[in-house]
Amino acid sequence: MSDARLDFNTLYTRHTREAWSALGEYMPVSVSEEEARALQGLNDYLSLEEVQDIYIPLIRFLTLHVFAEKQKNQHVNAFLNYPHHAKIPFLIGIAGSVAVGKSTTARIIETLLSRLGDGLKVSLVTTDGFLYPQKELKDRGLMEKKGFPESYDVKALLSFLNELKSGKQTVHAPVYSHLTYDRLEGVYETVEDADIVIIEGINVLQSPALDDLKDEPRVFVSDFFDFSIYVDAAETQIQSWYKERFRLLRETAFQDPESFFHQYKDLTDEEADHMASTIWNTVNRPNLYQNILPTKYRADLILKKGDRHKVEEIAIRRV
Repeated sequence: MSDARLDFNTLYTRHTREAWSALGEYMPVSVSEEEARALQGLNDYLSLEEVQDIYIPLIRFLTLHVFAEKQKNQHVNAFLNYPHHAKIPFLIGIAGSVAVGKSTTARIIETLLSRLGDGLKVSLVTTDGFLYPQKELKDRGLMEKKGFPESYDVKALLSFLNELKSGKQTVHAPVYSHLTYDRLEGVYETVEDADIVIIEGINVLQSPALDDLKDEPRVFVSDFFDFSIYVDAAETQIQSWYKERFRLLRETAFQDPESFFHQYKDLTDEEADHMASTIWNTVNRPNLYQNILPTKYRADLILKKGDRHKVEEIAIRRV
């Protein structure tokens, strides 16, 4: 029997950093150096050069999809004689490993899209808020699997996305605290009348655990996306960034008595690196290879990072 496996590399066109930066036309949208520093993650790196060479062309590319989708919806609704005038937001999913820089990518895309001058209202939601509360994770024996598909309230996330795509004007998402490492009880963020909603999280391209849906129809989070991005890097690079971030958190957030990780505030550099490596090897690495990395080729666009979080290659799914 012949091997029916796909060569996924043929599904994408690949662009070097230099080639990508030359694509498209001038776009009058920018951020200042101070704004770039504010948007970058704790140990991420977002220079003005990165914004200009990578993210400005990406915004040009995304707007092609945003306005094409809007026009398509108008034509389809007219054909069906469907008097549906509610605003249906364009949904962008951003996936990738822990510590790869998804949040920085999501924030700079949100900022640039909102400055296009077309009156676009852009919202950003992270899926961390859809993690089960700490108590429920403990009751289910999932504390060591936090971040794995089974640790998320998939039904609530799907319901949230369905409300967005159904044209509901005001939708609420639960909020997560990275300080207490738990969902904030009774606290929600509001997405109201948005043109574009960015959904960022390690799980956004994953299939839900079958036990979560039982006999219900198999609907995936990614089914709601109009465009998806995977932020990629070599595992050795991501692990290094994770260890750097752990050290920085030890000196900052972990010092807060309210921090879930307050017990690590006095670790030496060597002890911090050992703890970070242990967490990486027992939780983050298995999750990366079992659940996150296998979804990479479901994305419409892949940002491949190298040293200092600089994007080296952009892969785009063939039309």
